[in-house]
Amino acid sequence: MADRYLHLTGTAPGRFLTRRLGLPQPAPLRRWTLETPRLDGPLLHLTAGTSAIRDGLAKVLATTGLTVEARAARPAGIVLDATGVTSARGLAEVHAVLHPVVRSLAPGGRIVVIGTPPSPDDHHQAAAQQALEGFVRSLGKEVGRGSTVQLLRLPADGTPEAAESTLRFLLSPRSAYVSGQVIELTSAAPGSVPDWAAPLAGRTALVTGAARGIGASVASVLARDGAHVIALDVPGAQDDLVRTADRLGATALPLDITAPDAAARIAAAAPDGLDVLVHNAGITRDRRLANMPAERWAQVIEVNLDSVLRTTDELLASGALNRGGRIVATASIAGIAGNDGQTNYAASKAGVIGLVRSLGPRAAAGHGVTVNAVAPGFIETRMTAAVPFLIREAGRRMNSLSQGGLPADVAEAVAWFAQPASGAVNGQVLRVCGQSLLGA
Repeated sequence: MADRYLHLTGTAPGRFLTRRLGLPQPAPLRRWTLETPRLDGPLLHLTAGTSAIRDGLAKVLATTGLTVEARAARPAGIVLDATGVTSARGLAEVHAVLHPVVRSLAPGGRIVVIGTPPSPDDHHQAAAQQALEGFVRSLGKEVGRGSTVQLLRLPADGTPEAAESTLRFLLSPRSAYVSGQVIELTSAAPGSVPDWAAPLAGRTALVTGAARGIGASVASVLARDGAHVIALDVPGAQDDLVRTADRLGATALPLDITAPDAAARIAAAAPDGLDVLVHNAGITRDRRLANMPAERWAQVIEVNLDSVLRTTDELLASGALNRGGRIVATASIAGIAGNDGQTNYAASKAGVIGLVRSLGPRAAAGHGVTVNAVAPGFIETRMTAAVPFLIREAGRRMNSLSQGGLPADVAEAVAWFAQPASGAVNGQVLRVCGQSLLGA
């Protein structure tokens, strides 16, 4: 559905009126297309304090396709290496380095601060590195003009090379609706990607709920990146499912994910095993708890959480997920901040977050598989188009980018998780919400 307010603020009278009234002024976001595959401008590489990874990080940044410079009048991106900040006094260097250049960031630019996990053994280092999180979340609300800010934590025993896929994602138009996020990498070695134009070439991906909306967009982006996609949805959506699959050269699998034999039928559809499993299927049955019958509660928990747990367990146990595989589940900002009338939905999506954080390390150790989740905020779909006007407008504006996201924004995040080179990304929950003003 068209965002008329966003269009209005793109006109001279609209900008004047909204500025006088103190209303949000969203900037059109630059998303990935064949014509705009990367940011337009140089990348500024800065360091606060001393850094043991400066040279290695410079080599990784050179792979992003951006020209890396020590000085730039109008940078498209800024990467601040703050891994050497280990004290409260060291935070002064963060200010000293970014203060002179933050206003020069081009519209739709990217700022990525590189840090390390807070140490349980050094409370001074822990305080300084945790301070970076508050700094990044606040700066993400200040920069405006469609720009974003993230914190990327490298493990103390890791190398910058493991961050290549993440930096490629964060420093590109693919991350247009991701801001104010903290991403913590493990020390796992990344897989190889012979061709970054098709990082999923030769891999098989299954996407549930793929007939339309976000699921169809996820299937489309994974296919664009080279994967053979198996698109799954309920038999009642078969017509839309087949149309989506035919458009992508994918395989349609009409199947209710809650069926007792769902995992076995998924495995049969991928005889050479799955490399990517995307749990996207989900439903809502909204009603306040006092008015919610047990069947409405049970339906949402069954589809959104229990089927995810059950099929994941069975596919891992049977070996249907290949080593080096990726599981990507769909949580929601509702599972983080809660929503009036959605106790069942919020519970199911918070449960997905618990699944990811618990299973991720064990799946990597036992099966060589990573487990992550996306947590969408307000995304423009047919479902949100049916929301009453005032509630829909509030949902659009209650984030740092002052607009709703698109299904492609979620799909790009899923594709980043799915890449072979994202082996160091595990147990993460990425909010694709334009930095929602609700929730932590």
